[in-house]
Amino acid sequence: MTGPDTPGVEELLRAHAPRVLGAMVRRHGDFYGCEDAVQEALIAAARQWPGEGVPERPGNWLLAVARRRYVDLVRSEAARRRREDGVALATPAAELLAPAADEAEAGERADDSLALLFLCCHRDLSPPSRIALTLRAVGGLTTAQIAAAFLVPEATMAQRISRAKQTVRAAGGDALALPAGEDRTARLAEVRHVLYLVFNEGYTASAGEELTAPELSSEAIRLARLLHRLVPDDEETAGLLALMLLTDARRPARTGPHGELVPLADQDRGRWDAALIAEGVGLISRVLPRGRVGPYQLQAAVAAVHDEAESAEATDWPQILALYTLLERVAPNPMVSLNRAVAVAMAHGPGEGLALLDALAADKRLARHHRLLATRAHLLELTGDTTAAAAAYREAARRTTSAPERRHLTERARRLD
Repeated sequence: MTGPDTPGVEELLRAHAPRVLGAMVRRHGDFYGCEDAVQEALIAAARQWPGEGVPERPGNWLLAVARRRYVDLVRSEAARRRREDGVALATPAAELLAPAADEAEAGERADDSLALLFLCCHRDLSPPSRIALTLRAVGGLTTAQIAAAFLVPEATMAQRISRAKQTVRAAGGDALALPAGEDRTARLAEVRHVLYLVFNEGYTASAGEELTAPELSSEAIRLARLLHRLVPDDEETAGLLALMLLTDARRPARTGPHGELVPLADQDRGRWDAALIAEGVGLISRVLPRGRVGPYQLQAAVAAVHDEAESAEATDWPQILALYTLLERVAPNPMVSLNRAVAVAMAHGPGEGLALLDALAADKRLARHHRLLATRAHLLELTGDTTAAAAAYREAARRTTSAPERRHLTERARRLD
């Protein structure tokens, strides 16, 4: 997007994207075709609005353009079918373009946005496909933007999105529908997980030259806010949003003047976003006492303890250890156990933490992960075994795919040599 008003235009388009798509799918019952049409409308707006100005009713403008694009798609498909077997266009263009009473200002239906999130996180899709489809259909990002964020060619991402939509269509998921009961609970958990993955990739990019991809973490927060508004009584959704806010508050201090990684203990806490911390602490403080505690709430509570400490030395490690111990029971996984080992080391000494790492090294999911080696190096450094620590730092540097992390780990090793 170009032009002086680009940021405002981009934010506006992302806000309207799920509303317009919801109105289209509700009317035509064709997620596959409607999503393509809405994407073309968003691209048209991105090209025209910065120079010509935003329409008085932007949602209706996008809806009108999307519906014209959809008619073109239907006509093109009908022409192909006529060439193949003589089938005529089933629905006249005039009927397709006729206004619907329930589409005022591009469909202000909260349930539509929630149903779109459920649809994009369809259980038949792989996690990467869920992420890509959610960012495009609900987030309003272009294929090029998503591809750039995940460091893959645009054609590769386009194929991934197309296959995802074909999978949804094959599973009979074209129409908007809100699941009920246990199915709704399970699908909501899948939506949260997708947003969590998007945020994590934005906060610490898994590969490439940059440590972070702020457009992804910002979009994850925006969608988490949307989800929280749609299901305000869901404690885990509130916990997820709080976790994102409390974590993202530290982003300004995570890199130095040359883009180098700055560990949490060395960060300038004056650069942390106090407003995000206050919002996140307030949110998790409201939901934790309700008693239905889940993994996102516990992770948010850990983040709050870190954010509220005036210095690294003032961090309440016993409280963090207690939270990770509970989290390990509620949602056991190797990364939780790794974080608990760090908390043990900080609360009771690096020797006890290293003993836990020895047990984790037997877990095939973690054995060769660079974070296990980097943690071992840090704890060895705390014990004074600088030779072993330097060797572990160098091995961790070899295994990471993140250039900033590799440079940081290599520098830590160099300082110990």
